[in-house]
Amino acid sequence: MTAWSTAFGALPDTLPSKQPFWDRPGVLADRDTVESTLTSPLHRASFLAASSPNSGDWLFAMPITSCGLRLDDEAVRVGVGLRLGLSLCVPHQCQCGSLVSSTGVHSFVCKKAPGRTARHHALNDLIARTLASAGISVTKKPNGLTRSDGKRPDGLTLVPWKNGKPLTWNTTIICTVADSYVGGSAREAAQQQRRRHYVRRRNMRLCSKEPISSSQLL
Repeated sequence: MTAWSTAFGALPDTLPSKQPFWDRPGVLADRDTVESTLTSPLHRASFLAASSPNSGDWLFAMPITSCGLRLDDEAVRVGVGLRLGLSLCVPHQCQCGSLVSSTGVHSFVCKKAPGRTARHHALNDLIARTLASAGISVTKKPNGLTRSDGKRPDGLTLVPWKNGKPLTWNTTIICTVADSYVGGSAREAAQQQRRRHYVRRRNMRLCSKEPISSSQLL
């Protein structure tokens, strides 16, 4: 008790019975110690992403093949390597002409990367299957909901969602340590950047004269 109060402050009048109360000050102190040693934007961005809420939930998923939750060894290697900011490949030149560093993050943003489109479709399918499993009929890439620039949402519910209007969704993937995001990611977690990204896009649409679909993104 004396050692704890010396390190973290006075004890409360009623001693808590939950272990997290006693552990959390030490965990936060260790986190501050680690964070103070990070100098490069890449390492800081990786650290903030790994310590943000729910970022490690995938590590607790049961590897059930029938549910699509089983990752092969290579996927686990890449996932853990990205989480810890480790080197994943030998530096080389991409087919687009850019230099790929040992972190391999260029493959997440390169338009010529073979897995980029596949990952987007996989996430969009996951959203569609989740809604369908809840008994909500949906369609992917619906026709007739395009804007003047030709873009359309990734999915649409076929039944009213709110106020008599269907729900549309768009799958957007942000790479925390991409060159265009690593500066901001070194200052705040990716969730906050994504939130600002959607708010900015919504405000741009509301302020423009461009007609928008009757469906609302909730």
